Amino acid sequence: MDFSAFNLSGKRVMVTGANTGIGQGIALAIGRAGGAVLGVGRSSMEETASLMAGQGADFAAIEADLGSPRGAQAMFEAAWDAHGPIDGLVNNAGIIRRADAVDITEEDWDSVMDINLKSMFFLCQSLGRKALAAGRGGRIVNIASMLSFQGGIRVASYTASKSGVLGITRLLANEWAANDINVNAIAPGYIETNNTQALRHDPDRSASILGRIPAGRWGVPADIGDAAVFLLAPASNYMHGAVIPVDGGWLAR
Repeated sequence: MDFSAFNLSGKRVMVTGANTGIGQGIALAIGRAGGAVLGVGRSSMEETASLMAGQGADFAAIEADLGSPRGAQAMFEAAWDAHGPIDGLVNNAGIIRRADAVDITEEDWDSVMDINLKSMFFLCQSLGRKALAAGRGGRIVNIASMLSFQGGIRVASYTASKSGVLGITRLLANEWAANDINVNAIAPGYIETNNTQALRHDPDRSASILGRIPAGRWGVPADIGDAAVFLLAPASNYMHGAVIPVDGGWLAR
């Protein structure tokens, strides 16, 4: 196997939500592959920065509230000007609000959609505009979900947003593939993160979830990180509009 096809040396990748969980796992995997990371988040990224430094990887933290699409685009423009061209974008930042469908509020609906779908799209647009104007390629990896395929329970806004992530991934691939801009997605299964803490602490729900996963365990952020490296690297040059489930076999069950 030609491992140079998985090398990200000389590449700069923006990862949103890089302070913890899946985003941190993706940042660390990019660093191991030789890439430089611009970590975006509204919380402290000291832990991620320390872990990146420990493996000798290039990391810069950018504080931003992705609840504002205009703010997200302004952040991207400023990062491009300050750090140089951005070769890849991983749209990982996301939030979840749990409530029965009859109880969910408009405020909760909008907050989830603004971060998970609206800002995700406009960050893609920002990279696409820069890449197309410069005649250069680019890589976008959007973090979808099992709920891009399934309905779920008590997460109406999250399900809507993640279904939208998959649709936008395919649309952008159709528009930009001929310009050497690869747009793909990863659909994580049940991963040990803050977003799944409530599920893991519910004995009945945790047992039912584990009972369906053929791998017999919850995933960890590194499982998603390595898949992201693949989609950011030359190894996936001919992949456009694809979604890779990293789910321990959940969808195959």
